[in-house]
Amino acid sequence: MVPRRRRRRPWHRTRAYRLARTAMLTVVLVMVVVRCDGQGTPTAGRAHAAAPAKPTPPPRPLPRSRPTSLRIPALGIDAPITGLGLDGNQELETPPIDNPNIVGWYRGGPTPGEPGTAVAVGHRDTRTGAAVFAGLASVKRGKQIEARRADGRSAVYTVDRVKVYDKAGFPDKEVYGPTGRPELRVITCGGLFGRRTGYTSNVVVFAHLTATK
Repeated sequence: MVPRRRRRRPWHRTRAYRLARTAMLTVVLVMVVVRCDGQGTPTAGRAHAAAPAKPTPPPRPLPRSRPTSLRIPALGIDAPITGLGLDGNQELETPPIDNPNIVGWYRGGPTPGEPGTAVAVGHRDTRTGAAVFAGLASVKRGKQIEARRADGRSAVYTVDRVKVYDKAGFPDKEVYGPTGRPELRVITCGGLFGRRTGYTSNVVVFAHLTATK
């Protein structure tokens, strides 16, 4: 009698195949987790995604009150303020040269925290040395400027950007133009200095109101 030949199991039903298939699926799942998560942490372990933070509403503008002092903590500035008007050429006056550590505030514009574009100016240096805004060009975006008022309150502005403009092509509209929120421009001299013509440029700090005290 011819012995029957033992039928072999199909290859896809063998134990070795099942083990290999399980190993391959495990590798694929791990790769997907790494690619999706980027840190090798299973994304399913995160029960809830963090809700996006709600934007902080802008502070309410303040009523009119005379400015008294200006602080820029990042630059170590804490200086008194004097009011400035326009000269005969309808140009903004400059703070007194004999007091290099005083800031001038245009009294024809908004006071600290009022709607509109307020303007503060100061010297970069004088004949006796560095003045109040010697380091103004180095202030960084996000730093704070605090303007105190005669009524005891303060307006806190946050720096948006710092620009240097040639005096010959100074963009009056961009710097002094109206805005839809309380803003501040802090200005001093910049560029090269000549004995006859003075500095060639102006440094302008753009900031907007972010808090009141």
